[in-house]
Amino acid sequence: MKRRVVVTGLGAVTPLGNDVETFWSAVREGKCGIAPITRFDTTDYKVKLAAEVKGFTPEKYLDGRAARRMELFSQYAVAAAMQAMEESGIDMKKEDPFRVGVIVGSGIGSLQVTETAVSKLNEKGPSRVEPLLVPKMISNMAAGNVSIATGARGKCTNVVTACATGTHCIGDAFRAIAYDDADVMIAGGTEAAVCSIGVAGFQALTALSSSEDPARASIPFDRDRSGFVMGEGSGIVILEELEHARKRGAEILAEVVGYGATGDAYHITSPIEDGSGAARAMTDAMKEAGIRPEDVDYINAHGTGTHHNDLFETRAIKAAFGEAAYRVKINSTKSMIGHLLGAAGGVEFVVCVKSIVDGFIHQTVGTQCTDEELDLDYVIGAPVEQKVRYAMSNSLGFGGHNATLLLKKYEG
Repeated sequence: MKRRVVVTGLGAVTPLGNDVETFWSAVREGKCGIAPITRFDTTDYKVKLAAEVKGFTPEKYLDGRAARRMELFSQYAVAAAMQAMEESGIDMKKEDPFRVGVIVGSGIGSLQVTETAVSKLNEKGPSRVEPLLVPKMISNMAAGNVSIATGARGKCTNVVTACATGTHCIGDAFRAIAYDDADVMIAGGTEAAVCSIGVAGFQALTALSSSEDPARASIPFDRDRSGFVMGEGSGIVILEELEHARKRGAEILAEVVGYGATGDAYHITSPIEDGSGAARAMTDAMKEAGIRPEDVDYINAHGTGTHHNDLFETRAIKAAFGEAAYRVKINSTKSMIGHLLGAAGGVEFVVCVKSIVDGFIHQTVGTQCTDEELDLDYVIGAPVEQKVRYAMSNSLGFGGHNATLLLKKYEG
């Protein structure tokens, strides 16, 4: 029998704060974490802004030696995972470690260590490339390092589906518990790609906003939107089988009740124009939960601020929800923290849980006027305080990857 899955811990490292409390407080206040890039000289770049993590100290969660053997994306993941574990109250000494798993993904891994290695290779030859290049670079090392840091010895994998990575990781973790592969899963996404080659690559793709005004750079659904803003960070959550959580007296934050995953089979960067792939992911998630579109109170949209994503995701919501699309509240957290790529779905899942717990739906900050076809309620101008019983989180990734998670207020 399918088992019920609940959320018992949250962790976040973001451009608006390096823990959930600081991050969520800033979200509630409608703050923007976008600013001029500090990681490299942008003189020759059209793109000048990013949403960088600020004031992060890995030594708070790792000893110095362990931190030096990890790249930023892994450090962020371990930090967020340790936060989530602490909130959940899980004591690994009391758990069967083979029933506690990890699914944490990164869309890219470390571009920074690759940049440095290529420079050394070209200037000084192959003998000067550092021995830890490969284990620092590869994207699965976030999951591996989280496993080592926590002692979790169950299923340990990473899903890599570009900007849908975090959502797919949490979805697959949900499935692992629901069908008895694990009792507890540490899941989410992480990314740290704000570096010269990362920005240059997305800039060449014309995917990034070239605005120099932080307040108007990441403006999902706005008629003047011109691309997304690169962000970085990590969102990690603890999922747990309901009875396992009850037996140890855990505080239950929300319940995961549906997951949909589809492919567009259309284009390497653009979602399919009618939104049918993302729409099916949403309807599959609702079908699994046994609810109707009218039951969903809130959608945390992928909402990147690119022309194609916002238009085609809007079409997808209309296709999946019908007339109910005009009544559901929709927002984009990327309006405040930019696009965290593989970490986006993890952080946005955290936002959905907090929205359920607090009965609060944040505004899409910076967005002012929408196009004619973008005529849904994108929570523009002010946040909304209302009961949130069902919340949906959407993620779309290059390659045509669509993922939807459906959460419910825990009601026993």
